[in-house]
Amino acid sequence: MSLLPKINWKIIFQILGFLLIIEGFFMFLGIPFSLYYCGNRCFSLLYSGLITTVSGFAIWFSTRKASQQIGKREGYIIVSTTWIVISVFGTIPYLISGAIPNITDAFFETMSGFTTTGASILTDIESVPKGILFWRSVTHWIGGMGIIVLSVAILPLLGIGGMQLFVAEMPGITPDKLHPRITYTAKRLWFIYVLLTLAQTGFLMFGGMDLFDSLCHSFATMATGGFSTQNASVANYSPYIQYVIIVFMILAGTNFTLHYFALHGKFRAVWRNEEYRNYILFTFVFTIVITILLVIEGNTGDIEKTFRDAMFQIVSIVTTTGFVSSDYLLWPSHIWIFLFLLMFIGGSAGSTGGGIKVARQIILIKSSALEFKKMIHPRAVIPLRFNGKTVSPEIIHLVMSFFLLYLMTFFFGTFIMTFLGLDFESAVGATIATLGNIGPGIGDVGPVENYAWIPPSGKWFLSFLMLLGRLELFTVLIIFTPTFWRK
Repeated sequence: MSLLPKINWKIIFQILGFLLIIEGFFMFLGIPFSLYYCGNRCFSLLYSGLITTVSGFAIWFSTRKASQQIGKREGYIIVSTTWIVISVFGTIPYLISGAIPNITDAFFETMSGFTTTGASILTDIESVPKGILFWRSVTHWIGGMGIIVLSVAILPLLGIGGMQLFVAEMPGITPDKLHPRITYTAKRLWFIYVLLTLAQTGFLMFGGMDLFDSLCHSFATMATGGFSTQNASVANYSPYIQYVIIVFMILAGTNFTLHYFALHGKFRAVWRNEEYRNYILFTFVFTIVITILLVIEGNTGDIEKTFRDAMFQIVSIVTTTGFVSSDYLLWPSHIWIFLFLLMFIGGSAGSTGGGIKVARQIILIKSSALEFKKMIHPRAVIPLRFNGKTVSPEIIHLVMSFFLLYLMTFFFGTFIMTFLGLDFESAVGATIATLGNIGPGIGDVGPVENYAWIPPSGKWFLSFLMLLGRLELFTVLIIFTPTFWRK
């Protein structure tokens, strides 16, 4: 009698094949830009799309008669392996075009795109063919809301349910459902995502950006990714452009359920959300604090620019977008160390942002405060409330476990990177920047540096940290536990 659980491998491969077909379709979207900017010499996206689509169709067709049963184990395996498989195929445009001829670097760049990390090995972004840069930004956009959420809106056409995939892909405190049927939830999430992307594209074009740059920066903003088409990121763009990006970074870091409420005129429901209020308050308070500190230090005579740079960098770091408007490592050390600490915050639960998330921070703080009350009143039953509802002990335990595991992963990652030869400051910066899906860190991976110099083994390890951060640790690590493989 087998002690191993029965896993429906055929449905796993069938879904992976179908997702590769979707990925190939997205590769084709960059062909017009390749032809416009490069002419008939640039067919790398066409070849890449054909290879990916044909491979996906072959896998899907060979497993088309698979049982449509998806359990929790299948859901976790599909989600974790999907990000690896689509990243492997996502390297093809870089390799064929020669933009990134090294498989390690190409995989790092692709994984960074799909996980919306924004860490890059490119030293001269502006020399990369436009079609490849468009694909680079598209990887952000796909990964932002999650290719799995896209699939649950389409998989029912194949007779496959998607609830298990949605839960594994959105492993926040509780997966909000806008509609009793998960398919409609995914469709509404993607509708909001597309709507905000188109809105930002329009605002950026109004400010003087061309269509190509507007789309690429909108993809990166809404995905909280941070890939820019410029070597200086957004530092050389006008104040108007930077303020537009700030606004949409804030929107991208907001729980998308609240966008749904706002579109239906339920603004009170938005403001009553405890996480949203703290997220907005936190962002603006620390913007004022950093602005005052910069003014006191006498680093600039332009108050508006100081305020804009402070707000841009705080919003970029808290939402884990990773865009750069100024080199914050040139600021006084106590200020950029403060920004480093903000890298542990993260955006809202249910947003495209990475990190620990604001909701978890609130629950941790409230739980700690309750312990003081219980020390004074040991017999009192004092519930922990979040958004007016009592938080169950199971959720509190889960949040604390996540926080502890996050810190352990950070310390372990820092140790590995120092072991691979990085100085301590760069090791710390690279670890939190990839685990938190932020992109730029501190040290030699700061806002005006990149990851090209990191040894190959370090790039593969940091790619794994990106995956852990994007899927919030448990979804990936559970596969490595003996319990997962026991019947």
